[in-house]
Amino acid sequence: MNFQQLRIIRETVRQNFNLTEVANALFTSQSGVSKHIKDLEDELGVELFVRKGKRFLGLTDPGKELLTIVERMLLDAGNIKRLAEQFSQRDEGQLTIATTHTQARYALPKVVTAFKKAFPKVHLVLHQASPDELVRLLLAGEADIGIATEAVADVAELVSFPYYNWHHTVIAPPAHPLHQNAPLTLETLADYPLVTYHHGFTGRAQIDRAFADAALAPDIVMAALDADVIKTYVELDLGVGIIASMAIDPVRDSQVRVVEGAPLFGQQTTRVAIRRGHYLRSYAYRFIELCSAALDEATVRQALSPSTPD
Repeated sequence: MNFQQLRIIRETVRQNFNLTEVANALFTSQSGVSKHIKDLEDELGVELFVRKGKRFLGLTDPGKELLTIVERMLLDAGNIKRLAEQFSQRDEGQLTIATTHTQARYALPKVVTAFKKAFPKVHLVLHQASPDELVRLLLAGEADIGIATEAVADVAELVSFPYYNWHHTVIAPPAHPLHQNAPLTLETLADYPLVTYHHGFTGRAQIDRAFADAALAPDIVMAALDADVIKTYVELDLGVGIIASMAIDPVRDSQVRVVEGAPLFGQQTTRVAIRRGHYLRSYAYRFIELCSAALDEATVRQALSPSTPD
């Protein structure tokens, strides 16, 4: 048994059992992939994959149990490398942050600036992704830290911490009649065409839930992945916008105005997430603490400890 065989088992599942794609991902040949799998099955004395002819359709029961062990072994192998780098290159290396557009654009610039000043030799990678893609990157070990509002709190393999709270705000062109209505209500808002986030992004589920609970069917004429696109189409008077409160700047966004009124869609919480068992370099803990002073290294380490109860 060797690490290449373990990598092939993991990658076969990731590539939906397509051995050609597995070979491409691992820079080897399809015949080599097949041989590694057969050698491992012969060594273990069990079949790991469900087959139909030469095609792989899924994992057998032993294969499913083995995959859990493989994931843990490869994670620990990566941790060993990061541990060595921690002591040989204390303030050098790479830190990969997976996050959504909203967080990268509006929440993280000050954090990133402060981090780069403190650790100029660390290569900081910001990987912009959807919440679901962000979770995949964390679970695959391709990102060290994830920052998002959706998805991360619902995954057992991740530990997540509250970063900051925010709410949605309503925007419209300066001359829009909504600015004359006080107080703003869901019923009034539902009378106008709306522009807001795509499903699965930046609290869209809570927007839909608020309208549904009020038995209203809003006319959402456009859904976008980020606030900048929403603001552009509100400026063109395509509709009234619903965006994250931190995404509006009265000076920069002079062509739109916030419609005054109490928040209609409740409170949202953006979270910082880490995969359980993922070894973090010291500068990664510092990045998290720059996000929130409450998330110091001791607090994060304690939450990541295997002995911490769920």
